[in-house]
Amino acid sequence: MIVAVTGSSGFLGSALVSSLRADGHRAIALVRREPRPGEEALRWDPSSGTILPPALSLADVVVHLAGENVFGIRWTAAKKQRIRESRVVSTRRLTGTLTRLAKPPAVLVCASGINCYGSRGDEILTEDSAHGSGFLAEVGREWEAASAAAIARGIRVVNLRMGPVLGPGGGALAKMLTPFRLGLGGVVGSGAQWMSWIALEDVIGAIRHVLATDALRGPVNAVAPTPVTNTEFTRTLGRVLGRPTLLPMPALAARLAFGEMADELLLASLRVVPTRLQASGYRFREPTLEGALRSALDR
Repeated sequence: MIVAVTGSSGFLGSALVSSLRADGHRAIALVRREPRPGEEALRWDPSSGTILPPALSLADVVVHLAGENVFGIRWTAAKKQRIRESRVVSTRRLTGTLTRLAKPPAVLVCASGINCYGSRGDEILTEDSAHGSGFLAEVGREWEAASAAAIARGIRVVNLRMGPVLGPGGGALAKMLTPFRLGLGGVVGSGAQWMSWIALEDVIGAIRHVLATDALRGPVNAVAPTPVTNTEFTRTLGRVLGRPTLLPMPALAARLAFGEMADELLLASLRVVPTRLQASGYRFREPTLEGALRSALDR
């Protein structure tokens, strides 16, 4: 199988490319720079969708993972614009390029995020749940709609709604470790907000599963089957690290420090479950939080 991957240098993309190549598949990185000699890569311009050199076909399937990191100190207007454009515009342009190929790919797996559901308290959220409100929910709605032209062209499109990815060396976990290792970790806000997470190994497994499962199309939640509250997450990470978690961050302090991002990422409650993945036969390697953390941190 020939798989083209955007975002191939990122935490998730690089792991996917390594996994595919280890099993004998050809993985072509779509990169913004000029490919290095001997590199299995093509140059891709996200703003125009252009892929060079042009060809009648590109790959059997395309996995689109590129996008501006949503984490930061605060969301400025410029940061929010980059978040939106790196997802919505780049997907629309890439889709346009793929649909114009004489032989388009059979499958397009396009990254999305569980924040499309908005903060919903204790409500259990499946792929049939409606989109919510808020900046990231709006971006998610537009992001998934941007792949509509591929569906019209007959490409099987899967919008992979991913939760925070827990794995070694990067992703959401890397951003949390420093304060926790210093003994400065603690519950954020009330601690009652739900967190839906997924191990890096299972994101890779989920992508490869949807590539091989013709019945899957449209939204697919890529989260572990055991969401936890912020309080449970905090205590579990502290236990795995062997560090205290006694310094809470009240909601007001979070908002003062992080602005809008606090409500969208730190205080939002997202109790999302992987209904379609499990119904289609996917078996999680790391279904529990403690197991996933111990695997990621080699504890």
